[in-house]
Amino acid sequence: MYKRLAAYHRRMNATTTPAAVTELTLRSLFDAQHRASRAQVDVPLALRRDRLQRMRRLLDEHGPALALAVQADFGVRSPQLTEIADMFVLRTLLSHTLKHLPKWIKPVKVSTPIYLQPSSAYLQRQPLGVVGVISPWNYPVQLALAPAITALAAGNRVMLKPSELTPRTSALMGELIGQAFAADEFCVVEGDAALAAAFTHLPFDHLVFTGSTATGRKVAEAAAANLTPTTLELGGKSPCIVDASSDFDSVALKIAHGKLLNAGQTCIAPDYVLVPQGREAAFGEAFARAVARLFPTIAGNPDYAAIISPRHHERLQALLAQAEGEGARLQVVNPGGAAPATARQMAPVLVFGTTPAMKLMDEEIFGPVLPVLSYATLDEAIGYINDRPRPLALYWFGTDTASRDAVLARTVSGGVTVNDTLMHIAHDNLPFGGVGDSGWGAYHGETGFLRFTQQKPVLVSSRWARGDLFYPPYGKRFDQIMGLLKRWL
Repeated sequence: MYKRLAAYHRRMNATTTPAAVTELTLRSLFDAQHRASRAQVDVPLALRRDRLQRMRRLLDEHGPALALAVQADFGVRSPQLTEIADMFVLRTLLSHTLKHLPKWIKPVKVSTPIYLQPSSAYLQRQPLGVVGVISPWNYPVQLALAPAITALAAGNRVMLKPSELTPRTSALMGELIGQAFAADEFCVVEGDAALAAAFTHLPFDHLVFTGSTATGRKVAEAAAANLTPTTLELGGKSPCIVDASSDFDSVALKIAHGKLLNAGQTCIAPDYVLVPQGREAAFGEAFARAVARLFPTIAGNPDYAAIISPRHHERLQALLAQAEGEGARLQVVNPGGAAPATARQMAPVLVFGTTPAMKLMDEEIFGPVLPVLSYATLDEAIGYINDRPRPLALYWFGTDTASRDAVLARTVSGGVTVNDTLMHIAHDNLPFGGVGDSGWGAYHGETGFLRFTQQKPVLVSSRWARGDLFYPPYGKRFDQIMGLLKRWL
């Protein structure tokens, strides 16, 4: 075990060159999966379970090596963070799926209306065929393998294009998946944005993309040329509403955790917080205490992840510079006070006095920057959220159930956690997905299984069925039957 880890560590510290994949190779891999999916339409439970068990063994045996790869790609990101945010989520998904899969694959009987009786009907659950997955860099193991696991459970073949911004992780996943699966079952293709664009033009039976809204639009456009259905897990500006009934110290700790996990590089991280008017300073003080509790130091702290690349770090700095230049006040929260060990280990920043014209309030932040806005009434807070594209997540904090219920009833978002952040994504029976600009489609649990399944309707006509009563030529008998049916319906 330790020898394998050392070998992986040496490879990760070397220059990683992604395996060369041409568009011709890409098409060849797709064609092989397509042929295999059509040759074996009926995928038995035993084979589906075997594929999931292989995935479980892969994580059990190589989880530490994958965590080291993620750490090397980020520069600063503790293996423990990858264990909880990537591996644990995948393990719970596998356990839940293996437990419920025998039930999920069974045909579902449906009731038959009286005018078709005594025929019977059911839904036959079948694989779609070949599912493509384009995964991002922020949780490079979880967001690559979670949709793949669900698609495999549904009996599909899977092609995965992981992010080029985490090359060590992508290369290791490709190597391990290549050892555990035949290429016509599950394969990984590595490459840059040009390869990703070619990937989106393949005629998949379903395509899953996780990433930015801007790129999601391009993916949807490319997939539309093949009438490929898509699941788009995008982002957006997920708000926190802090009710006047809440305890600021408790709330700030939960918001700080949700915002600063992976240094804010989380699609459902709080993107801005709405606090009662006049309580902005109190929230800022509570947030600073929460950060100090979670991260006694920022500089050199392996639990506090680095920004993934210099380009992303520069984008965040530009957002802050523009906001400050237009009158916003910045509160840098840096427990320990030391300079970061790496230029990309960025201390949290609260931003006060923002305006809608600032890019910070228009773009998804994806970093440890949190604008703090105020509201005079709950109607004002709800109106502010509803005037903007629908968010991927929404968070509400407080003890006033009437206010909570008003927010839930009058806003639309991909998901909600009440009195915490992020946790709805960890519930295997809750679907995860966006709405509007934050995406469409959802997976996790049975919802995900059905997303990658064709529920084929089957009507079994009885020998006693009288469908002929509706045949022409139409006459008096037909009119009598229709009159009778109208009274029944």
